[in-house]
Amino acid sequence: MPRQGETRRTAPVESVSPFDVALWCASQGWPVHPLAPGRKTPAANCDACRSAAHPPKGCACIASGKWCHGFHAATTEAARLATWWGAQPACGVGVSCGPAGLVVLDVDAHSAEVPDRTRLLPGIAIHERVNLAGLASGFDTLALLAAFRKQPNPAEDETTLRVRTPSGGLHIWYQIPPSGIRYRSSTGSSPRVALAWQVDIRATGGYIVAPATRTPAGTYVPVGSARLPAPLPDWLAAELERTGHVVAEMTTHPALPAPRHATKTDSTAAHRLLDPLLAEVENCAAVTHGASFTEKLNRAAYTAGGLVASGHLTDSRARELLTSAADAARPHQSHRSHVVITSALSAGQSRPLHLKGRP
Repeated sequence: MPRQGETRRTAPVESVSPFDVALWCASQGWPVHPLAPGRKTPAANCDACRSAAHPPKGCACIASGKWCHGFHAATTEAARLATWWGAQPACGVGVSCGPAGLVVLDVDAHSAEVPDRTRLLPGIAIHERVNLAGLASGFDTLALLAAFRKQPNPAEDETTLRVRTPSGGLHIWYQIPPSGIRYRSSTGSSPRVALAWQVDIRATGGYIVAPATRTPAGTYVPVGSARLPAPLPDWLAAELERTGHVVAEMTTHPALPAPRHATKTDSTAAHRLLDPLLAEVENCAAVTHGASFTEKLNRAAYTAGGLVASGHLTDSRARELLTSAADAARPHQSHRSHVVITSALSAGQSRPLHLKGRP
C-alpha cells in the first residue's frame, strides 16, 4: 500500500499478507495489534489475563511484549510485529485509533429496527414534513446529516481512505493533527454519545480493522484510489464536538471531597443491586475472550427489568446504563448487545423486584 502520490501500484488486497499490512500501518505511525484469525476481534489474552479480569494499564503482559488486551498493547515496533505475526501469521490487523490520531466513521448496513426520528440524528430535530421512507441504514443517516449541514456526504469522499466491509458497511478514515482535539469512540445506537444512528465512531478508546484484512465473510477492501486518510473536515469536527465526542482534558486541580453526609443518587437500593452487575459487564473490557460477557449483560439487564417493573428505575435510564456498560466492554458489537439488553429487560419486567425502602 504506497503513499498517495507514489507511482508504484498497490498489490491486490487478496495477495497482501497480514504481516505486510501491519508493517505498512506501522510505517504510517499507526500502532497495530493482532486480531483473532478470521475474526474482527482482538486475539485472545494469555491464560492468566483470561482467568482474572484486571485493568490493561500496568499489566505485565503488555510490558513484556505480549498482545494481551488488544488495542492497549498496540505498537509500531517492527521487531514486535515480526514476533507476533511470526507466531500467528493468520492473525488480522487492528489499528488503535487514539494513538494513531485517527477518527473513523464506521457506517453500518445491518438490518435493524429504525428508531423514532428523534434518535436518528441526536440533537437535531427532523421535521415531520421530511419524508424518511426507505431510510434503513447508517448510509442514509450520514447522508441526511450531510444534507442538513449542506456539506458533501463523507461516504462519497474520494479524497480519503474508505474501506468496504464484508457486511456491506463502510469505514471512512480521517486524520487529526498530533496536537489536535481528541475524540472518543461511540456507537450509533448509544442514547448518550452518538453522531448518527447506525454510524459508529472509532477514535480514542477504540480500534478499526485495517484494510486488506480477511475474514470468512470477506475482505476489507479499499474503495477508490485514496490510500491514506484526509484531514478531518471542519464541519465533521464541529458535529463531533456538538454530540459530546470531545475527550475532556484532565484537570490539574484535585477534586474536592464530598461532604461526609452527602446523599448520592447511586447509593439507592436499586443502584446498590444493579451497579455491581454493571461493573461485571464493564470489566469484560479487560478480557477479549472467555469473559462470559453475554451472560453477565443478560443478568444485569434481567435485574434492571425487575427494577423497572417495580418502579425503582425508568426503562430509559435502565437502557442507558446497560448500553453504556456494554459499549465500554464490547464497542464493536453494539447490535448484538442491543438484542441481549432488549430481550433480558423484557423478561425481567415479568418479575418485579420489590426492594426494601424507597428507591
